[in-house]
Amino acid sequence: MNRWRDGLHLALIIAICFIVTGLLVLVRPGYFTDMQYLGGLLLLEALVAAIWKYDQRFFPVLILVFLLAGTNVPVAGIWNAVRWVVLGAGALAGMAIYLKNYPFSAQLIHWIALSCVVAATTSAEVSSFPKQPLLKALSLFLLFLYGSFGARLAIAGREKKFLASLLWGCEALIYFTALQYFILHREFFGNPNSLGAVMGIVAVPLMLWGIWVAEDVRIQRRRLFALILSLILLFTSYARASIVAATVSCILFCLLLRNYRALIKGLAIAFAIAIVVPYVVPLPNSPAAATTLRSRFLFKGKEQAGALGSRKPVWDTTISSIEQHPWFGTGFGTTLSAFDTDANQVANFSSTTVTTREHGNSYLAITEGVGLVGVVPFLSLIILTIFNIARVLRYLFHTRDPNFAAVPIALVLMAGLVHAMFEDWLFAVGYYTCVFFWAFGFMLVDLVPLASQVNDGRDLPQMHIPQETVLVPSVI
Repeated sequence: MNRWRDGLHLALIIAICFIVTGLLVLVRPGYFTDMQYLGGLLLLEALVAAIWKYDQRFFPVLILVFLLAGTNVPVAGIWNAVRWVVLGAGALAGMAIYLKNYPFSAQLIHWIALSCVVAATTSAEVSSFPKQPLLKALSLFLLFLYGSFGARLAIAGREKKFLASLLWGCEALIYFTALQYFILHREFFGNPNSLGAVMGIVAVPLMLWGIWVAEDVRIQRRRLFALILSLILLFTSYARASIVAATVSCILFCLLLRNYRALIKGLAIAFAIAIVVPYVVPLPNSPAAATTLRSRFLFKGKEQAGALGSRKPVWDTTISSIEQHPWFGTGFGTTLSAFDTDANQVANFSSTTVTTREHGNSYLAITEGVGLVGVVPFLSLIILTIFNIARVLRYLFHTRDPNFAAVPIALVLMAGLVHAMFEDWLFAVGYYTCVFFWAFGFMLVDLVPLASQVNDGRDLPQMHIPQETVLVPSVI
């Protein structure tokens, strides 16, 4: 009966759309020869299709749109504007669908997230360009609103399907990226640090986890191949922060499972890739003296400057800015570089060097933007996320069961927090890694209480854990 009713509703909607389209063709034929109108119509249709099966479709659509906006694709400027429409529509639709189907009570993370938005909005008063912090605060609000409702719908009650789709999508991205870089020789992600971030924060931890929960040996071997390919892409980026993030996440995962054999084999594979990569993809602008792994990956051929030589100048500049504006900062998402600049040069849909600059550390960047007063809720949000990750890792240590849906999410979040110590993206909502990270952060909130009950020694028959037998990863 329900399926018949849904089919009737769908047929009615199609009929209405057909009639409206026909009337527009007769009354306003110019709409269908203008690329802006056609683009808007296509976007509307895509949004309707994504919202129609919101829990299944919207999360991948959102990530794909933000990915297109931040990579080297045709008409990237259009995607810069479209991403905000998609995020706004997803946040509002997610809230409506969630409140219709689930009871909602604000939790600690929701109050902290709201405080972050208030702090970001307040910081506009001290910015040289108040419009920019206000727009950035609005984007932060939409992201947290989506995380509070829409992101939770993507995984609620369908953890197994969500993670299976996530692994499939991650594999597809790895193969596509390898095609772009190794066959077509196109820098799809624009710069090595972005390539490293995607591989180190997302691809490598997820593929490693995917090997453990593979349903049969063929899938296991396929994911192992994808893992090796992602490691090759990671090392060809020479992105040290990403390499460190992936290393910390993967080593801790193996240690908590107490699978030291897999750890040793994994480190050996990574070490072998690190040896071969410089001969195939040399370090850009590498001096002749850079012949060792230490000089190539740790110092990037600049041993005299030290391992953190590229970070210290920007850290010092950011710290100096914090000292000059300690309490309320320079404005959320804006820096001192924006001072005495023509407001007409400021972009509407994305950050530019006019209003921001590199910080080399997400935590310093947010402190500079909102000051020591405004950073308190942001710091609280980070601490809460760390606490949630720790509870999942404690569960993994006690049970040695990687099937729990929170485990891969915690691995990605842990890698992201490590990476954020060396790159500025954690609260840069326009960046696809930020959207992915905080969507996972809000998903984890619903799963953590289940892990806590197991840690406390209580039975938990209702835990959403896939029931397949976990194969021993003998192939790694």
